[in-house]
Amino acid sequence: MHAIRIIEPGGPEVLAWSEVPDPVPGEGEVLVDVAATAVNRADVSQRQGKYPPPPGASEYPGLECSGTIVGSGPGVETTGWAVGDRVCALLTGGGYAERVAVPVGQLLPIPKGMDPVEAAALPEVACTVWSNLVMVGRLRAGETVLIHGGGSGIGTFAIQFARALGARVAVTAGSAEKLERCRELGAEITIDYRNEDFAERMRAEGGADLVLDIMGGSYLGANLRSLTTGGRLVIIGLMGGRTAELDLGRMLVKRLSVQATTLRSRPAAEKAVIVSGVLEQVWPLVEKGDIRPVVDRALPLEDAAEAHRVMESSAHTGKILLTR
Repeated sequence: MHAIRIIEPGGPEVLAWSEVPDPVPGEGEVLVDVAATAVNRADVSQRQGKYPPPPGASEYPGLECSGTIVGSGPGVETTGWAVGDRVCALLTGGGYAERVAVPVGQLLPIPKGMDPVEAAALPEVACTVWSNLVMVGRLRAGETVLIHGGGSGIGTFAIQFARALGARVAVTAGSAEKLERCRELGAEITIDYRNEDFAERMRAEGGADLVLDIMGGSYLGANLRSLTTGGRLVIIGLMGGRTAELDLGRMLVKRLSVQATTLRSRPAAEKAVIVSGVLEQVWPLVEKGDIRPVVDRALPLEDAAEAHRVMESSAHTGKILLTR
């Protein structure tokens, strides 16, 4: 088969469309013929040499895909999955390829009425958003959630899901166009982080019960100031650095909590629990049309380098897909 290899750490030009050995599904795994995959920030970090795949994972980038099951390893016979099933999948790596081996616990059916290519935009964001807003963040109806990077793939999905839960949604983004799209998706409070202090704005709006943060260190202080009493900060990215000073006094007085999570390095059993929760609680909303993936553009898989350039420019809104 062919896959996108990272020749060496560096810029988008180090991504090469190469002939590589076919993957072999192991115990409890199926082989998926990939129709499409999606670009995530983690792929960019991996290409730069900053985010190596976990032990045992594919060396190729790609944390989600859609496609068709074309083979299976031992122990799949009683799982309900079979050759010919159309699926989308949460991956630990390997999506930038013609075929990928996937544990059955990380498979999801293509939502009814959805194009298989479009479905590639769902698994990573759905699992990330559901696990962090529901499992970790405990978001409830009537609460206010602040979502950083509202125009991103995760952000556009999180806005819709939080609204479906009955939450009030605030977002940050870096352009008027992205903020307008966030409003269309259901955000009530929109903040241009380039020109406005989001912490002051959130305090004026009554504070956030939950903050979903992709920045990390550079936003830590402002995120804590944005929270109301009993608020929760969930950090899922480190685009703004990995260290910062933590004001424990503010946390004590306001009874705040800070948690940081990652999805990729979780054990397969934990990922299966998350995928099961997404299937039960998110897929019905997708199939009803309450949530739709926002796709900025789709490029051929061989053009992964161009897709990475678009991702790094932040010129996109929603997901960037790579198609076969």
